[in-house]
Amino acid sequence: MEPTRLFDILELYRNDYAGKEDAFAKNVDGKWIKYSSEDYVDLCTNVSYGLLELGLEKGDRVTTISQNRPEWNIMDMGIAQAGLIHVPIYPTISTAEQEYILNHCEAKVLFVSDQMLMKKIKPVLDKIHSLKEVYTYNEVGEEKHWMELVDLGKSAAEKQKPALQAIMDATRPEDLLTIIYTSGTTGNPKGVMLSHHNLLSNTLMSKPRLPIFHPERAISFLPLCHVYERMVNYIYQINGIGIYYVENLAKIGDYIREIKPQIFNTVPRLLEKVYDNFIKKGKDLTGIKKIIYFWAVKIAHQYKYPGKNNWWYERKQSLADKLIYKHWRAGLGGNIKIIVSGGSALQERLIRIFWAAGLPVYEGYGLTETSPVIAVNDPRDHKRVRFGSVGPILENLEVKIAGDGEILCKGPSVMMGYYKDEEQTRETISSDGWLHTGDIGILEDGLFLTITDRKKEIFKNSAGKYIAPQVIENKLKESSLIEQAMVVGENEKFASAIISPNLDYLHFWATKHKIHFMENKDLVRNKEIVARMQKEVNRVNKRLGQVEQIKRFRMVCDSWSPETGELSPTLKLKRKEIYAKYNHILKQIYLVKE
Repeated sequence: MEPTRLFDILELYRNDYAGKEDAFAKNVDGKWIKYSSEDYVDLCTNVSYGLLELGLEKGDRVTTISQNRPEWNIMDMGIAQAGLIHVPIYPTISTAEQEYILNHCEAKVLFVSDQMLMKKIKPVLDKIHSLKEVYTYNEVGEEKHWMELVDLGKSAAEKQKPALQAIMDATRPEDLLTIIYTSGTTGNPKGVMLSHHNLLSNTLMSKPRLPIFHPERAISFLPLCHVYERMVNYIYQINGIGIYYVENLAKIGDYIREIKPQIFNTVPRLLEKVYDNFIKKGKDLTGIKKIIYFWAVKIAHQYKYPGKNNWWYERKQSLADKLIYKHWRAGLGGNIKIIVSGGSALQERLIRIFWAAGLPVYEGYGLTETSPVIAVNDPRDHKRVRFGSVGPILENLEVKIAGDGEILCKGPSVMMGYYKDEEQTRETISSDGWLHTGDIGILEDGLFLTITDRKKEIFKNSAGKYIAPQVIENKLKESSLIEQAMVVGENEKFASAIISPNLDYLHFWATKHKIHFMENKDLVRNKEIVARMQKEVNRVNKRLGQVEQIKRFRMVCDSWSPETGELSPTLKLKRKEIYAKYNHILKQIYLVKE
């Protein structure tokens, strides 16, 4: 039977995957600590007993602030079994946002993963009046360790077993399972309420599009507190895939080569970095080796579609594979069957390059409010794959395009609403059940959904012409010189861009051209480097309409990240924050009107 409540997944570990040694794994001091299927079931159950023994009641909110690790899943499932509501909080957001969420959801218990995060949140805990207990996953000073809760559950097992069973029996698929607070690119984050049915309907409908099964392995590094990675982790669990968690992204390459996974989820920026590393390796070569390497890169750029490349191309691709691509695959463990990309648009040229190298990337699309997947390209049938689109819509969803181009969605994975915000819920979900995604898109050939921009991010210039910034930004980021870019120009005569350059590449380029600099701000002001960046902007402008072309740009000497505030936890631009931070630069750009 397919699960209808989240904790039904545990039956699969009791029955279908009994004896599985690597249900989950984490790396501690260079060693992989594995949790078996029996460990998982026992720990989840004792967590449930422990939470009930603390006096928590059905519907109480339990929060977690943690990186990816097996404890996240154990807590997630233990909370669900006990009829409680899991509220995962991003570890990378500001303390002020974490405080807001803890108060807004009226958290009763908080689990924090390590000393660094505990130090960050500790100063505001006294302001969370609903909070009863705080536990940590790592040993942190005098703080309560989560195994104390597990031990409490073990000692209370006989007492709490009937109560837990009664709660599980009474839990319906339509009951609230989790509140996921959106990253809040503007204003306070909103709490998206998802039921068991919301998440499981999306999980089960997405599952056939990830045909990877026990005993294969996945590596997981995108934040589990985001619904995208979380839902796919449920697919992994249902399919019996061993999940290996990466907390330290700096070591992800080493871990992938060690674990040799068959699948992983990612976001476009990380694939861009993988490609940049491919190119960097080629540039370090000399002579005939370098010529062959970049011949292979050129061949990869020419890839069309699976099954649609002519015989001459396939011969060249086969040779390039033997010489170069096989080393790329080895760098990603050598076993990759599926890479799933989501969160934002992936450059089509990168999709072609990865496919040519035998690293198929399947792009998808969704929202927290839709649990999350609306559409995804389908590995089962090459006719259901289209580069540049996010693929066919899930079979249990309806999608239509509104008159203004906005994508509307209806179906079982559409959220219950926003927590404590009926007005915003009514604005987002119409009376007849259509959710307004806020994204602009088109449906091609009645099958493939293509996203063109965010509705709120499209702006008009002073002549009343619309400009879609994401499209231009993605074209700019195709350059090895550009890490991030934000296109601006609302109510102005022309479009401009603030560019966060690839500082590592700039250092390399400056050294190669004997440009002396003391710090990064010297680099971004250097006339030769500005001229070099202008060439990249000119290259993009040739592919844009006159209204869209970037007339001016300014480079900044900062790398943008969630920690520094310019990007959301899912690596989307936080435009409001960027506008505020670089307001002085924007004024310079538009000081002289054209």
